[in-house]
Amino acid sequence: MADATARENSKAAGQPIYRRVPAYLIRRLQLISVTILAEALEGEDMPVPQWAVLTGIYFHPDIDQSKLSDIVSIDRTNTGRFVDRLEAKGLVERRASEADRRVWMLRCTSRGRKLRERLVGRARASQDALLSTLSKTEQMQFIDLMERVVSANESHVRPGAGRRRRMPLGE
Repeated sequence: MADATARENSKAAGQPIYRRVPAYLIRRLQLISVTILAEALEGEDMPVPQWAVLTGIYFHPDIDQSKLSDIVSIDRTNTGRFVDRLEAKGLVERRASEADRRVWMLRCTSRGRKLRERLVGRARASQDALLSTLSKTEQMQFIDLMERVVSANESHVRPGAGRRRRMPLGE
């Protein structure tokens, strides 16, 4: 039934059926969004994943790397690599947790905060450009609908999932 409706909608729009599949459109929009943001940050030695990590640390000072990984939806190994790079650039620092000396707490350095504050206008402008085909009301509706879908499906978030086959226990 849903496939038949999708085919009808697709035919009416003169587009292939996959252009009505949410997974396809969401993935496509994600690629477009990342590209637009990367172009906005061009020349700053700030790849989009590092920007996400820096922003996560900026809004959550003294966050541990595990929680940061969850917030930015990047697997823990790569989150650690991005933190290493940001630390090497002098943008973030690690401090031992007072509660658990095995855990490192992350925070932006003064240089990291200044860089983020300098670049945030470009980042916001990139998102405005992304949604510029929609009216302001449609933009708010679109964001509200995305937030609702994301919130209802948070339990399915597994950074790195889909890139490699899950191994059964014992292998």
